[in-house]
Amino acid sequence: MKFLVTGAAGFIGFHVSERLLADGHQVVGIDNLNNYYDVRLKESRLERLKDKQSFSFYKLDLADRQGMADLFTQQRFQRVIHLGAQAGVRYSLENPLAYADSNLIGHLNILEGCRHTQVEHLLYASSSSVYGLNRKIPFSTDDSVDHPVSLYAATKKSNELMSHTYSHLYQLPTTGLRFFTVYGPWGRPDMALFKFTEAMLAGRSIDVYNHGEMRRDFTYIDDIVEAIIRLQNLLPVADTSWTVEQGSPAASSAPYRVYNIGNSQPVKLMEYIQALEKALGITAVKNLMPMQAGDVLETSADTEALYKAIGFKPQTAIDAGIGRFVSWYRHYYHTN
Repeated sequence: MKFLVTGAAGFIGFHVSERLLADGHQVVGIDNLNNYYDVRLKESRLERLKDKQSFSFYKLDLADRQGMADLFTQQRFQRVIHLGAQAGVRYSLENPLAYADSNLIGHLNILEGCRHTQVEHLLYASSSSVYGLNRKIPFSTDDSVDHPVSLYAATKKSNELMSHTYSHLYQLPTTGLRFFTVYGPWGRPDMALFKFTEAMLAGRSIDVYNHGEMRRDFTYIDDIVEAIIRLQNLLPVADTSWTVEQGSPAASSAPYRVYNIGNSQPVKLMEYIQALEKALGITAVKNLMPMQAGDVLETSADTEALYKAIGFKPQTAIDAGIGRFVSWYRHYYHTN
C-alpha cells in the first residue's frame, strides 16, 4: 500500500518508515527538519531511508495549508501514519506557539487531507501525557483525560477530540496512539536516556528531577513499531450500540479508537539510571533536582484493550533496551 508518514526524520517516524519499507509498502515521508534538536541526526535517519527505492521525501511543514493539501491531492495515500509534531513537555513552557502551529493547525491539515482524498485509515500519535493529574494507576483509556498539566499534553488531547469530530462527521477511521516514554536506538537527544548517556560519557553530572522519586513506563521502540504496524491493519468501525453514558471514552458510535501503547511495567527513575550505568560501565554523578513544572510523578499503561485488539503488547525489558541504545550510541558517535 501507499503510506504517508509524517515526522519521517523523527525518532518514531523513522523506525515506522523502515518497517513499512521492509514489509514491501511504498512510503512518502515528510518532515520540516526543524532545529528543536540536532538536525544532523534527523538527516542521518533520512539517509538510511533514502537508500530504499520505495521511499520518497518532501521537506514540508505540517502547518503549510496549501503545501499539505497539494501533497494529499497529488499523492493519493491509502493510509496515513501521523507522527510529526512539536514534541517535548518542558519546551512547551518556553515556546507555546510552536505547539499551536505544528500540533493543532498541523493536525487539522492532516484531517482535511484525509477527508478530501478518502484515506482508508488515519493513525496518529497521542501521548501518555494526556492523563495529566490522574492518580489511578495504571492509566486506562477508560479514564478521564480532562486535566492536562502541560500545553503539549493539551494539544495531544485536542488531537483526539479533532479526530473524533472527523470520524463522526465524515466517517474517517481514526486511531489515536497514546505512547508511553519511548526509547531506543536513533532516539531523541532531548530525552533523559540520550542526555544521561551523553553527560556520563563526557564525565559530567546528570540532572535527576524530583530527586529520582518518579516512575515511568519506558517503552522500547521496536515494541511501539510492532503495535503500530498491527493497528494500521485494524480499521475502526462504528459501534452502533455505543453511548456516551455507557461506552468507553476510547471508542465511539463513529469509526474512532484510542489505545495505550506502553510496557505496563513502570520503572523507578533510579533503576533506569542503574541499568544505564551497567550498560556504560560508568557510575553517574547525580545532581538531584526538584520536580519540574509540567512533569508527572508516575506513568503506567493499561494495555489490555491493545492486547485484545491485536494480540500484542510491549514487553522488552529495560536492561535489554538500554543495552541496544548504548550499542547504537557508541557506534553512531564513535565513542569507546
